[in-house]
Amino acid sequence: MSWEGSEAPVWDAARLRIAADAAGVGLWSWNVDTDEIALDEHGRAFWGVASDGPLTFADLSSRIAPPDRDRVKAAFAATRTAQGPYDFDFRILHGEDIGWVSARGRGGDEGIVGRTMFGVFLDSTPRKEAEEARDLLAGEMGHRIKNLFALASGLAAIAARSAATTAGMAHDLTQRLGALGRAQDLLRPVAGEGARGAVLLGDLLGVLLAPFDDRGGVNGRIGVSVPEVRVGEAAATTLALVVHELATNSVKYGSLSVAGGTLDVSCPSDDGEVAVVWTERGGPPVSTPVGPGGFGSRAAG
Repeated sequence: MSWEGSEAPVWDAARLRIAADAAGVGLWSWNVDTDEIALDEHGRAFWGVASDGPLTFADLSSRIAPPDRDRVKAAFAATRTAQGPYDFDFRILHGEDIGWVSARGRGGDEGIVGRTMFGVFLDSTPRKEAEEARDLLAGEMGHRIKNLFALASGLAAIAARSAATTAGMAHDLTQRLGALGRAQDLLRPVAGEGARGAVLLGDLLGVLLAPFDDRGGVNGRIGVSVPEVRVGEAAATTLALVVHELATNSVKYGSLSVAGGTLDVSCPSDDGEVAVVWTERGGPPVSTPVGPGGFGSRAAG
């Protein structure tokens, strides 16, 4: 590279210091005979040690998180004989807080001066926290997907046993999955609002029952009167299936199967416990069912 008309940059100690400060790099040196470690200002800040005074590897080791301590000691000892660059992360203690540090250098005594080795420390806490959040999210997604497959498999099996035709099975399964989808839409986070985690019971019942009200929306033939109670995701999923089955049965055999029938869903609260009361009026006479129970009895049980 030609530097015509200008002075070539000189990488002296002052310029290296500026570059290291800009990158947030902590410099260290380690005398392998005396075990003394010298840290620059950034390095001491990473470790939370005083800005001056002697330090040894043993001093820093006491600040390494106990689960990582033996591993880090072994890793540093191995750098004496292992050729090439090394890079390993470990946790350090800052009072009650835990941070992550990445140690980097070259092994096999490459670049050693006298009996002193050199390297850098990087604050890897933001990267590790991002990795942990990603792993947690991946684990949660895997768990949810397994639950979804198990639920879908169970619904398909129940639909296959109770339906007389493949078309009927497809219709029943689609309707049940649709009820779950509507419940999840209420629970799903909205951009800019963060995670919801729970939904109002009245909102959930309104969304689930709206498709069954042929007068246009809940409070036509269907009335919902419940207190302001929040329902978590697990309870909302179960409730969605139960309500869907009850409403389907009402359309087939109950009050919603005739023009003048009505349905009221209320929710009295007693000593902190909530009970959903399902009341149908104006429907045809009801007789005790015979034969094996359907999905509604399984979901309600």
